[in-house]
Amino acid sequence: MTETGRTGAASLSARAREAVLQRIVDRRYAQGARLVEREVAEELGMSRVPVREALRALVAEGLLELLPHSGVRVRRLERADVEHLYEVWEPLAVQASRLAARALAAGGAAGSTERLGALETTLRQAESAAAAGEGTREVAAHTAFHEGVVELAGNPLLARTMEQLSWQLRLLFGLREEPAHMRAQHAEMFRHIAAGDAEAAAASTLLHVRDSRAVALRSLFGNA
Repeated sequence: MTETGRTGAASLSARAREAVLQRIVDRRYAQGARLVEREVAEELGMSRVPVREALRALVAEGLLELLPHSGVRVRRLERADVEHLYEVWEPLAVQASRLAARALAAGGAAGSTERLGALETTLRQAESAAAAGEGTREVAAHTAFHEGVVELAGNPLLARTMEQLSWQLRLLFGLREEPAHMRAQHAEMFRHIAAGDAEAAAASTLLHVRDSRAVALRSLFGNA
């Protein structure tokens, strides 16, 4: 296969992976659902080869699991999965807010004003989606808010590390409740970041992530 051919195949596999991930996140593919390679390929309008590669990648990432002699299924989140995710996400989210506030206090890098404006836009989008009862759109805004904070932090290593968690977080946000007070916490985080108050931003983020953990455990397992 030529270099161009390999690049094209990798691009198709990446597109298939993202499409399957999106269907898992928005629950078109429910937890425990069996995925048949041929059916997924037909749904996505692709050949089976990139879909097979995408499914294998998602098995390796822990979002799908192999079934003996019968393909794969969407992996069910266990309590330990949620606990482990929050153990990793908490310090990263707190540091992202701290660094974002510090960057703005120091005058910010090029484009920081635009990114701050985009971050504020996600707050309005979440409120609008909540008022309209559009859960999927609200989850997208919630995720975009946290990703926007990471962008403002301006730390490439942090961004790459957080990218590895992004789909797991999107899945979790889509499965749990989204109480109104958590949107208010986002607004408070934004105020502290915009004001350049690093420690207040970090403290408000810590409270938010711990509340998010409690809500997730209660929503999925009945207790915190």
